[in-house]
Order: sequence, then C-alpha cells, then structure tokens
Amino acid sequence: MSFEEFKPLSEESLVEYIKATPALSSRIGDKYEDLVIKEVGDGNLNFVFIVVGSTGSLVIKQALPYIRCIGESWPMTKERAYFEATTLRKHGSLSPDHVPEVYHFDRAMALIGMRYLEPPHIILRKGLIAGVQYPFLADHMSDYMSRTLFFTSLLYHDTTEHRRAVTEFCGNVELCRLTEQVVFSDPYRVSTFNRWTSPYLDDDAKAVREDSALKLDIAELKSMFCERAQALIHGDLHTGSVMVTQDSTQVIDPEFSFYGPMGFDIGAFLGNLILAFFAQDGHAAQEDDRKEYKQWILRTIEQTWNLFHKRFTALWDQNKDGPGEAYLADIYNNAEVLELVQENYMRNLLHDSLGFGAAKMIRRIVGVSHVEDFESIKEDKRRADCERRALEFGKMLLKERRKFKCIGEVVSAIQQQS
Repeated sequence: MSFEEFKPLSEESLVEYIKATPALSSRIGDKYEDLVIKEVGDGNLNFVFIVVGSTGSLVIKQALPYIRCIGESWPMTKERAYFEATTLRKHGSLSPDHVPEVYHFDRAMALIGMRYLEPPHIILRKGLIAGVQYPFLADHMSDYMSRTLFFTSLLYHDTTEHRRAVTEFCGNVELCRLTEQVVFSDPYRVSTFNRWTSPYLDDDAKAVREDSALKLDIAELKSMFCERAQALIHGDLHTGSVMVTQDSTQVIDPEFSFYGPMGFDIGAFLGNLILAFFAQDGHAAQEDDRKEYKQWILRTIEQTWNLFHKRFTALWDQNKDGPGEAYLADIYNNAEVLELVQENYMRNLLHDSLGFGAAKMIRRIVGVSHVEDFESIKEDKRRADCERRALEFGKMLLKERRKFKCIGEVVSAIQQQS
C-alpha cells in the first residue's frame, strides 16, 4: 500500500502505515500480533487512533480535509496538521514536561505520531465536571504559558527571526478565520450556527446581539487577534486541550496555533476555568454541594495568573541583555525604566487576557460550540440559570476589563456574581 498521497486511514491501513514507518514501528517493538487500536476522535476535526502493544504505545492523529462533525459540506484544510506538528515540537522544546513528544510527522498524509498519554490521564474539562482537584494545575500551566509565550516573543527574538516565524504561521489562515467567525463575529449577529438553551436564554442571546458597548469591545479584540503577532500561541487553549493526572499536565491539540496575542491563550484557559466555576451549581448534589470545589477553582485562577506573572517577568529579567529587540538594553538601561516597562506590559497583558477570556465565555453560551461543563447539566432550566450567570459575568468582564488592577479583584467579582 502506498502512502505518498493523502488518504484517510482506517484501523487496518494504519497497521500497514506503522509497519512502513520506522519512527513508529520502533515505538511498539515491531510487534503487531497483540496490537490494540482504538479510534477515539471525539473532536470536531480529526481521526485520533490510540495504538497499544505489549512493548509500547503511541497516538496517531490525522487531519481530515473537512470538519468531521459536519461532513464534507464544510471543507477544512488538512495543512493544519503541519502547524500543529511544528508547534508541538517548538512548544515541546520550550516546555518538555507539559507537551507530548512528537515521534513522526507526514505532511502528505496530514498525520502526526506522538506519545500516548496513558491512563489515568483524562481531559481536564472532564475532571472539572467530576469535581476533581489537581494540586499542580496552576503551577504547570503557568510554567507552560510563561515559557512558550516568552521565548517566542520579541522579548527573546530579534525582529528578523520573529518576522520569519510570523510569515510561516500566516499559512494557518483558515483556522484563524474559523476563530474569527465563531468567537468574534457569530455571537453578535443572527447566524444559523448559533444556539443556546432556548427558550430560557432567548432574551439573553438577543441582548448580546443588541449591546453596542459590547460590540465596540469585541471589535477591538478581533482587531488585536488579527493584527498582533506577539508570540506563537496555542490558539485553542481551553480545558479540553489539556490532559491531567494528579501530578502531570499535558497540553495537546495546537492546530489553531499562529503568531497572535498572548492574552488569547491565557484568556482561553482562565475563561474556561470561570465557565467551570459557574457550571458547578448545576453539578451540585445533596452529598456534595461543590462549594469547596468552587473555592479551589477560584484559587487556581488566581494562582495561575500570579505564577505566570512571576515566571514571565523572571524570564524577562534573566534575558534582558539577550537577543530580544522589544526593549533594547542600551535604552532600557536602568532598573527604574525596566520596572516601568514591565508593569505596563503585564498590566496590558492582564487586560488582554480578561477580554479574550470573556469573549471565549460568551461564545460558548450563545455561539456554535458549547462546553460539556454546561451541556452535561441535564435539566434545561438549571443549565440556563448557570449559563446566564456566566454570560452576565462575561459581558461585564469584556466591557470593564481595564478597571481590574489584579487577578484577585477578578476573583472577588466572580464570587459576587455567583
């Protein structure tokens, strides 16, 4: 069987592919008689095969040339696999403890072979729904975000290297356009793709579409998303793109990656934690009112930003005489001016993160793609009550993000809303 041009793999043809690819066959010790292959792609875009043998395991992810959950009527470039593999390798080199290793990439087949994150790894979102605390989550995610964002920005790059990298990732335009549509456009207009918990949220969805102040702010964020090539961002860093155990945190699925605003990654993660917080009342039961768990989520939000701030500025301090050309050492040449610059940069980054986080919250309630945190609440009215509180908070956060001086003030505001 030839694999020189694209063809979707089945479980049978996958075995032939592995046999023909030493970088993969060596991972399972060239033993095929006891291989167990399972297709687990519950996402919208790809085939995902887990391959487990007696001597090793791996995951094969293949991009399809259309959106899987819709079909061939919504075509989608399979080139996104190239950007995903490139980002996994780049981010993996910067944060090896929190990104699964890539064993093999085949551009023609739009296929990535990588480390299988074995049980008990689960998707973080599922753990949050189940009320599981992860003691290292804030520590690990702040480490991942500070390193991947700092080392791919002009704080570390010279402008020549940065522009070269930006140019390469401009090729991922189709997935950027998908984000532009579903995050920054559709929730604010009548669209056949939008949905919400009807009839309970009919007026709330209408209010989003008629809120002029909100539209002004979302336009500003869309402009930043499209125009600001600040760092190599994951581009889809929600709680479904993170796999966890009690002591491991792994970031997966960066197929939406491009050079964009840092706050889009930070905001996606924090915004999804805020959604998880507002969903908890829908999962509360007599034996567990989830009050203690809600406090853990709030602590995690606060710790994630504060640790990120600390680590990011520490990397900046360590590299202030390095190759980065954002703030040249002979201009920003004393502690006082450097402190002013850092304070300004981090304050703006917090506000960007809050704005993008709020936009991600809103789109998950009145846009096309919702979150399991709310969707798994069976009773419509109960779900709508949780969603409404999250939506109201998201709208406030988007419009008033610049009034928050620190993440602690945001956490206090979340508590007041709940």
